[in-house]
Amino acid sequence: MKFKKILIANRGEIAVRILRTCKEMGIETVCVHSTADENSLHVKLADESVCIGSAKSSSSYLNIPSILSAAEITGAEAIHPGFGFLSENKEFSSLCKKWGIVFIGPNEESIEKMGDKILSKDLAIKAGLPVLSPIKINNRKDEDILRDAELMGLPILIKASAGGGGRGMKRIDDMSELLPSLERMKLEAKAGFGDDTLFIEKYITNPRHIEVQILADKFGNVIHLGERDCTVQRRFQKIIEESPSPILSQKKRDEVCDSAVNLAKYVNYDSVGTVEFLYDQDEEKFYFMEMNTRIQVEHPITEERTKIDLIAQQIRSGMGEVLSIKQDEVNFTGHSLECRLNAEDPDTQLPSPGKIIHYHRPAGIGVRMDDFIYSGYNVPPFYDSMLGKVIVHALTRDECLERMKRALNETVIEGIKTNIALHLKIIDHPDFRGNNYSTNFLKEKLN
Repeated sequence: MKFKKILIANRGEIAVRILRTCKEMGIETVCVHSTADENSLHVKLADESVCIGSAKSSSSYLNIPSILSAAEITGAEAIHPGFGFLSENKEFSSLCKKWGIVFIGPNEESIEKMGDKILSKDLAIKAGLPVLSPIKINNRKDEDILRDAELMGLPILIKASAGGGGRGMKRIDDMSELLPSLERMKLEAKAGFGDDTLFIEKYITNPRHIEVQILADKFGNVIHLGERDCTVQRRFQKIIEESPSPILSQKKRDEVCDSAVNLAKYVNYDSVGTVEFLYDQDEEKFYFMEMNTRIQVEHPITEERTKIDLIAQQIRSGMGEVLSIKQDEVNFTGHSLECRLNAEDPDTQLPSPGKIIHYHRPAGIGVRMDDFIYSGYNVPPFYDSMLGKVIVHALTRDECLERMKRALNETVIEGIKTNIALHLKIIDHPDFRGNNYSTNFLKEKLN
């Protein structure tokens, strides 16, 4: 079926990104918004908009009845959830189906299987992927947990099974911290994800974070669009991403991408998705970490290398179309880099909401800016602090780094504080330029 109207159940730059592809596909758009977002760019650009609640996310962007009602009164046939909020919520996906509305994402069985980090690891093992075997926590005695953790050896990582986006994780370097941390993490996981299930896995001390972009349809066809390196992180939150990964040999690249495809096929995946891995640089081995059953923040760098619109592919999968691209038809060119621009205080890393007095976005060959801000826009304090992403593409990594440096220096955001200076420090750091870093880069090199 061809969609005539899609409701976008999100905000910020991803709502604008989805809206633009919909318009190019001849699809009408409905944007929902909170009272705090009534002047947001996605509301101004949409064909229709509906206020779904107050500023608090639980009253608006997480308010399933309000979103479904907005879809019904506007006649939207499908809902695109973007990322975050309800994008990996199996209940929301199931209710969309009951209401006769297409959820633009994978089938609810895939969301359920891959959204549970413990179950997804079990499935990955069955699909033949290498996995860091987890220690299960819930409903076990403290002494048994401690015994297994001591056998695994420090450092270890506590993870929330329902966590995501870098949230719900804590590194443990002293065994005396384990049990108190588990109690705190259970409370945090319950409050943040509605599920207090935890597990422990071995913490790799010199890792790179590698993820593979998957495209799949409802007829069993699955391909990959290469890998991304998301190693530069702060507190497990990604800051800079690039493609291809400069650490992988072609042999390792083929292995990790083929593994991702095999897993997607094994779980009957049928949309856009990302399979994430930890790569141990010392041992030159990779391990399955999790699968994100949604579009990723960093998807533009894959689009720039392949010239494939991932949002359009996601929508076409939702329409029930057969995947029109074969694996050997994917052409990879050059190198891409993305910097996430956040409204944050550079000294405290705390959010810095407020009014943008002046905004000048970068431009030029090989530069793309995915954003939702403008001069005079008030950045609300209620949501994620990301303002947008600077994406650059060039023939080589070195050219890409220089292009990004130029683009960041051209970017002007006055009235609020941002992390532009941090990105410039990272770009110029000799270890980043020399490909000599791990997920501990910021903590070890820039503190």
